[in-house]
Amino acid sequence: MTDTATRAAALLKDHRASIDRLDAILVYTLAERFKHTQSVGRLKAEHDLPPSDPAREAAQIERLERLAREADLDPEFARKFLNFVIAEVIRHHEQYQS
Repeated sequence: MTDTATRAAALLKDHRASIDRLDAILVYTLAERFKHTQSVGRLKAEHDLPPSDPAREAAQIERLERLAREADLDPEFARKFLNFVIAEVIRHHEQYQS
């Protein structure tokens, strides 16, 4: 292996280690987020509130798109990601309602 290839392999290893750490952070962060949204779902069920809140969801999507632009992340990706998360949250909330 050439010196350049060795350096490239080392850089690749470092990047992959960072990606692995960030993936772990994402998983644990999502787990924490869902603990809170599940508490919200139980609270909504106890007080006969609807499982979804379209006004809040729209505000959150707008907020996340703004944060994505500030972070130099594709806002469309951020919107799709949040829509996916919201759909899962609503599914959980609907389970508490039944």
